[in-house]
Amino acid sequence: MVWDLKISNGTVVSGSEMFQANVYIKDGAIGAITNETLEEEASETIDATGKHVLPGLIDTHIHSRDPGPTYKEDFAHSTRAAAAGGITTVFEMPNTTPPVNNAANFDLQKENLSQKAYVDFGLWAICIGPLNNANIKELNAKGVIGFKFFWGYAVHKETYQLMYNYKPGMENVIPPFDDGDVYEMMEEVEKTGKLFAVHAESSELIQKLTDRVEKQGGSSYEDLLEGRPNLAEVLTVAKGIEMAKASGVRFHVLHVSTKEAVDTIRDVQKQGYPITVETCPHYMFLSNEDYEQIGPQMKVYPPVKYKKDQVGIWEGIADGTISHVCSDHAPHTEEEKDGDLWSIPAGMCGVESMASLMLNAVNDGKLSIKDLVRLLSEEPAKLFGIYPKKGAIRVSTDADITIVDMEKEMVIKRENLHSKSKVTAFDGFKVKGVPTHTIVRGKIIMKDGNIIGEKGTGELVISGSNKAGVVS
Repeated sequence: MVWDLKISNGTVVSGSEMFQANVYIKDGAIGAITNETLEEEASETIDATGKHVLPGLIDTHIHSRDPGPTYKEDFAHSTRAAAAGGITTVFEMPNTTPPVNNAANFDLQKENLSQKAYVDFGLWAICIGPLNNANIKELNAKGVIGFKFFWGYAVHKETYQLMYNYKPGMENVIPPFDDGDVYEMMEEVEKTGKLFAVHAESSELIQKLTDRVEKQGGSSYEDLLEGRPNLAEVLTVAKGIEMAKASGVRFHVLHVSTKEAVDTIRDVQKQGYPITVETCPHYMFLSNEDYEQIGPQMKVYPPVKYKKDQVGIWEGIADGTISHVCSDHAPHTEEEKDGDLWSIPAGMCGVESMASLMLNAVNDGKLSIKDLVRLLSEEPAKLFGIYPKKGAIRVSTDADITIVDMEKEMVIKRENLHSKSKVTAFDGFKVKGVPTHTIVRGKIIMKDGNIIGEKGTGELVISGSNKAGVVS
């Protein structure tokens, strides 16, 4: 037998151990892990001496806008960016045009993205209350990764697109769903055993406070935070938790941004409820104090808040309250971000820079390399029911591998990003620790920063449906 690929002399890392080994790959799967040199030859060898061999990194939260406003981004560009950043699997959000709201649109999206993907991908489904409660069962059968609800957002009556700046009286718009609608969504998703994930901000509070700030002439970042305060997230998280307790659904808080929400989730986890939460690099590495230097590029929703929140998020990572880290990759054009703070859209590139920012945190002593594997690979794979097919270096699992050089230094530069749009809050950030190889099912997609894989390599990842979120 001839192995397809051999990774020699690297340090293999899991969430619990590190050891020197050679990894042998055949037909897209890991065939052997050993500190010995096997007699069989390999068609290709990567010398990983001095480098760390990680289970392929996963980004559970990206918006490629495909189909939709693809002038900002498309799936070919976002998955090229993912591969360039060491990511082997991405989960695509469902607020596309059309949205992933029923089985037919799931099939259309699968066909659309499969032609463009450089890395493997999963599909989120959207929850839009009475408009698709009857479709939840069929979406689950298709293998969606989870169900997302944009709490507090209105929906266009004809296109089902989300309306981010809803005002009462808008035409052809379904107002934000009430608590009864939300509870019914939870009941339907609970039957599937999958996550009910929410963008947690109180639209009523935000609308009232933002109107007040605008009437006062507010235009600064501090004014933005006054209009979208910590309380907006905390109220929605608390309400969601109580509804989840009653319905039994696996409740997941997306992109947490406040210390108070982390503290609340920690307390309910200690009571044994299956409440989980993720965060993003911009909440870990930025605060309101950075706005003066970075400017509108760092506007996201929920907004980056205060130092105390940054500290609270790191505490949640350290004690395991926060399950994983993802990018919330959501590019806009430079022209769209070049305006006043109130009118410009929220979102930026993130999938390509996430791993290097996290590796730099390892070098800074904020994390261990095993923590990084847990946060970017093992835990997301377990949470979404794709472990150990993804998220592990084991014999017979998918040969998804990210090789990193912890000594290599790099400056994140917007012009070097592989996304269609280049907007990032991390332009000019110096990092130490860089992915050197991205391997998807045994195929080398990225080598030393260069994309050498082909569009269409990525395949759909189907989620398991058990309530623990773990497939053995």
